[in-house]
Amino acid sequence: MYGQPGFGSISPAIKNLLLTNIAIFLIQSLIAPNLDNVLSWLLPPGYQPGANTSAFDLIFGLIPSLVVTKFYIWQLVSYMFLHGGFWHILLNMFILWMFGSELEHTWGTREFVRYYFLTGIIAGFSILIWNLIMGIDPLTIGASGAVFGILAAYALFFPDRYVYVYFLFPVKVKYFVVFIGILEFWALPSQDNVSHIAHLGGMIAGFFYLRHRYRHWGIGRNFFKDFFKKKDRW
Repeated sequence: MYGQPGFGSISPAIKNLLLTNIAIFLIQSLIAPNLDNVLSWLLPPGYQPGANTSAFDLIFGLIPSLVVTKFYIWQLVSYMFLHGGFWHILLNMFILWMFGSELEHTWGTREFVRYYFLTGIIAGFSILIWNLIMGIDPLTIGASGAVFGILAAYALFFPDRYVYVYFLFPVKVKYFVVFIGILEFWALPSQDNVSHIAHLGGMIAGFFYLRHRYRHWGIGRNFFKDFFKKKDRW
């Protein structure tokens, strides 16, 4: 996926988010596994690191039972800064950079940061509620909820921009994001290692937040009504 020229110049919040995520990923990958003996003391009985999961992951990732029964409330924020591997963080940071910088330039840094954390936290609540309903208690990590909120916002603000899927196929952002949303909804019942509910939660949270903000900013509702309206060709 590749955007047209002009996408993704580095803006202040994006730069700080990229650096923070990369720094935490390095800690998570290189340092945290060696601290299991120390950090395990901070975990309640029954929650211990395994072959592919460190105590650092369990403390700062999102685990529904720890949030509900042990009040690990910080996990609703901290899970956004942990990632499951190189490709996981690379894809999330690439999308954040590509689509987030222009939104930050458009909204301002404060509004962008507010939106990023709001969608990420609501995505966290979506994970929490969904997994409690399903009776499962997985560890969830990654910035994907907030990143999908960024995708939704970009599609709403710049619906007729193009992205190049696999560097070959030009698709308008609005259609691309709707298609991704449908795929995520379709994949909800799957048992893969992807938190589809986080992706949907971030997108839906972004949509309703922006709808409210549009009214506050005086932009009105026509934007949403015209989202799929075809433009005349000259």
